[in-house]
Amino acid sequence: MQASEVEVSVDAPPTRSEPAEAKKTFAPKTEAKKAGNARAEAKKPFSGKSGARKSPAAKAEVKAKEREAENIKNPPVSGSVEECKMDPKESVFVMPGDLIGTTEEFTAGEGAYVDVGDIHSIGTGYVHIDRNSRVISVLPKTKTPPQLTEGDIVVGSVVNIRESVVLVAIGAIRGKGEREFQMEGSAAIHVSNVRDSFVKNLSQEFAMSDIVKAKIINTQNMRLSTAEDSLGVMRASCSKCRTILEKDESKLKCPSCGYIEKRKLSCDYGTGIL
Repeated sequence: MQASEVEVSVDAPPTRSEPAEAKKTFAPKTEAKKAGNARAEAKKPFSGKSGARKSPAAKAEVKAKEREAENIKNPPVSGSVEECKMDPKESVFVMPGDLIGTTEEFTAGEGAYVDVGDIHSIGTGYVHIDRNSRVISVLPKTKTPPQLTEGDIVVGSVVNIRESVVLVAIGAIRGKGEREFQMEGSAAIHVSNVRDSFVKNLSQEFAMSDIVKAKIINTQNMRLSTAEDSLGVMRASCSKCRTILEKDESKLKCPSCGYIEKRKLSCDYGTGIL
């Protein structure tokens, strides 16, 4: 009886384990192929491209590193233009008010101003980063900016408010290359030149980072006036949430939080008309 059972087991058809054996045979080849693909990916050079959008400051810093690598290969002659200045074509072009960095990364230099931790461009030009001092600046597009004369209408950003004077960094002149002007230092709006009527508190007429349109009344001391109806604040941000304020009759109202503020408004507020 046991012998017949042995015969049956010997003569029994083969089991279906052969495909499994074959699968095992090919498995190492598949793993080897995957490992080979991984090695090939690892050898590919990094392109430096990503889906994230780079800020002007980040782009400028990448270009600065590329210039530094080029200078190592071909060092500039001492005192040459290449050593002292940056080629504008190698930088990032920005417009007035553009965000160029933050105070966590840089210190605002020439042609830039700070607004609640963000650094913006005052005028049009090229972003420049001093990697040693971590100062970010905006270099003017033109080498010879237009000359300021009495009666010129200018646009700038409020950079300081004192008891009797408001300081404005001028970024454009009407009719003289509005997008290409920049100057060193600030111009001043004295409390007596804000309105035709008496002004008690300048903080009720202007705020930091306001974009102001004014007239030059003195080029020696760089005095400005906003007394005319067409002159005054052109754009302002909410003191609470930094949203751009909308004109509501003679006052400004925040569309986000509803906060109401007062300014010496230009009749062209919110239009962008210079």
